Amino acid sequence: MVHVKDEGSRFDGSIQTVWRYLQSGEPHSAAHRSMRNRTSKPVGETTLEATMERLWRGQWVKVVNRMTVLPPLGFVQEYLEGPLAGSKLVTVYTPEGDTTRVDVFGEFTSPTLDPKDVESAARAWLAESYEEDAPAIRAMQRMP
Repeated sequence: MVHVKDEGSRFDGSIQTVWRYLQSGEPHSAAHRSMRNRTSKPVGETTLEATMERLWRGQWVKVVNRMTVLPPLGFVQEYLEGPLAGSKLVTVYTPEGDTTRVDVFGEFTSPTLDPKDVESAARAWLAESYEEDAPAIRAMQRMP
């Protein structure tokens, strides 16, 4: 298991915009070009299980996550299936006026990767998600 901290990224959108985007359904799904066939179902009052295919190293792989959503603070994510199965992370959002700071703290593992490759794979996975969300949040911030 590898501890990963990714601190200090920012979305060009207020905390209200970030949560509106995260709860927007299709606009949020459409922004993630690295994911397809996403479905989710509630498994508790604040928890959902999301199943999707994610483009991973040139191939579509099945991923199942359990997410506990804690607005406006952030969310906890557990990877149940996929290349990072067994990993757990916490994403914390901090409002900073018209921007929102994003900090991620996680313990990552993989049933398929060599342990020495887990950290770089986790960072690439997080970066890809951020790079897909950031422009969509920026665009949503400009909308009334």
